[in-house]
Amino acid sequence: MEPIHLFRPQYRTEEALAEIRECLDQGWTGAGFKTLQFEEAWRRYSGFAHAHFVNSGTAALHLAIKLLKEEGGWADGDEVITTPFTFVSTNHVILYERLTPVFADIDEYLCLDPTSVESRITERTRAVCFVGIGGNIGCYRQIRDLCRARGLVFILDAAHMAGTWVGSEHAGVDADAVAFSFHSVKNLPTADSGLVCFAREELDREVRQWSWLGIDKDTYTRSVEEAATYRWRYDVRHLGFKYHGNSVMAALALVGLRYLEEDNKRRREIASWYDEALENVPAISRIPQPNGFCSSRHLYQIMVDRRDEMILALNRRSIFPGMHYADNTSYPMYRSGDGNCPRAGKASERVLSLPMHLDLSRCDVERIAEALRLTCSELLLHG
Repeated sequence: MEPIHLFRPQYRTEEALAEIRECLDQGWTGAGFKTLQFEEAWRRYSGFAHAHFVNSGTAALHLAIKLLKEEGGWADGDEVITTPFTFVSTNHVILYERLTPVFADIDEYLCLDPTSVESRITERTRAVCFVGIGGNIGCYRQIRDLCRARGLVFILDAAHMAGTWVGSEHAGVDADAVAFSFHSVKNLPTADSGLVCFAREELDREVRQWSWLGIDKDTYTRSVEEAATYRWRYDVRHLGFKYHGNSVMAALALVGLRYLEEDNKRRREIASWYDEALENVPAISRIPQPNGFCSSRHLYQIMVDRRDEMILALNRRSIFPGMHYADNTSYPMYRSGDGNCPRAGKASERVLSLPMHLDLSRCDVERIAEALRLTCSELLLHG
């Protein structure tokens, strides 16, 4: 029996090779050739005013936190309200900047709950970081409005949200900063890269120095300046990072962007097959999708009891699901938040991510659903 894996990246190989070949023919594989082309293509596609291509989604989010802290004059120890139900990079970058992650609980969408967020606001709160799990928008708009009313910075971790639309707008165009991931398993796959989008032009200009070790002009910019007499001269204005993207990854991203809407439509179709196949399985709870938005459907998640046993049983049937995510307060560096977010803790014990990729057929989905039904019956029978 053919295995069904959680993720299987799909690349348009010939188109991707043609874009990469252009980099090789030009002799430019670093930042500044295809990276600039991709930034422009993303702005046209998404409606974001600014976009900077970097080497990972984690780098994008770190740069967002870093620059917003610098601009806002936040002190070490100031607080960022965040979710414990996320990949650890969301919260690691808060610690990188010597800020304090304050965990709020999640709602039925697995995203931050507005009531819990509001209850966590203190005089030291500076920002809220919202994570759109699986492409879900959750109560994004309520939390955005809460931030505006309370004078807080609103940051979107959109690692799963490339191609999530809220009405006619791409998710995040109204945030202060947004971080996207183009890791190989994401909806817009490269090997690894990301994008940081600031609302303000000054921060977009500034981030290009911070992602290139604090140097005021990158190598590509210096190479194309017609009037430059001493192109090797530059200034180093910040203790920056080597986070810039490269043109090979941008070449892959350019091709992926051409198909993002088509691919996400296919993901939504696969999700609808799951919805239909799992509708009458009482042991399984599906994660709701709120009205008024169009999800990227990066993940298809369900809730089950005895989740770990379920995974092993599915593996025996050559089906390999995943788990997104463990409650971060179970890790030592976030243990201070343990017990503060009971819904997140319970979800992390029950959540299961079913296979979700473009090569899935309806027969695959029905096979997965049947395996889930059989496994639920077996677990119930054997107690």
